[in-house]
Amino acid sequence: MSKSHAAGDRRAHRHRTDAHATRRVFWIALALTAAFALVEALGGWLAGSLALISDAGHMVTDAASFVVALIAATVTSRPPSGRASYGYARAEVIAAFVNALAMLALVVWIAVEAVLRLLAPMPVAGSTVMGIAGAGLAVNLIVAWMLSRHAHGINARGALLHVLGDLLGSVAAFVAGAVVHWTGWMQIDPILSLVVSLLILRATLALLKESTGVLMERVPAHLSYEAVGRALARLPGVTGVHDLHVWQMSAERVALSAHVMIADGAAWPRTLAAAQRMLAQDFAIDHVTLQPAWPVPPPAGRVIPVAPATEPTEGHGPRLH
Repeated sequence: MSKSHAAGDRRAHRHRTDAHATRRVFWIALALTAAFALVEALGGWLAGSLALISDAGHMVTDAASFVVALIAATVTSRPPSGRASYGYARAEVIAAFVNALAMLALVVWIAVEAVLRLLAPMPVAGSTVMGIAGAGLAVNLIVAWMLSRHAHGINARGALLHVLGDLLGSVAAFVAGAVVHWTGWMQIDPILSLVVSLLILRATLALLKESTGVLMERVPAHLSYEAVGRALARLPGVTGVHDLHVWQMSAERVALSAHVMIADGAAWPRTLAAAQRMLAQDFAIDHVTLQPAWPVPPPAGRVIPVAPATEPTEGHGPRLH
């Protein structure tokens, strides 16, 4: 067995192990989160606390995110088929996108309810809120620790985002209960709920941007389109590169395709091997499709040095020399 095949087998084994660990953590997190969401919802209703009810709603959203994540993890593990030649890895990205939208809806609800509570304060049982919020904080810490240590992938990061936001909600509910209990100031409950919703909004927008970028097949944020193109164009025997595309097949895997102009067709096998090796080592791009061309007239279209064309013509991307 060649070294490349052995390395590929190790990566595949590691991926299967990570996927199994991630699913197990999702199941445990789902059970803990769903159970305590019921406790918080009942406690918030009895205590009259918006902060606690908001945290319960957040935990319900967490539980839903774990359900979606489990479905996505199961679908993602399916092998490619005749109808899905790339496989189903993007199911994970779609799930993260849905989770982000759900979080946005929750933020809007909390904000509206908080404003209404500020205009018309309602009595809150501070001691009850403190007790339930403290228990909720412990549950969230346990789930966050499990996700950060044993779960992998964009969907796991999305689920962790939910839990971290919920952890902030538990802290806010605890502080609100303490302030109400010791001072009787009821407005602190909706005020802290509003602060937490703003913190959640910032992190949610980041997840939404990341998942949307994958779905729109944009160049990954950690890669420079120009740097990749120049590196290919500098390879020995390469005279130019055009129709270059770099995109994310999934949250963790980057793909590339390009037309490579070479001086000598007989040297293509060596050039191809060098290009694949360079892309894997320097840019972590392991799904590469390169089409060679030699001494023929260049394709029609405007030739530009590096930057991608704003409006490509005839389906051609930019050309790099």
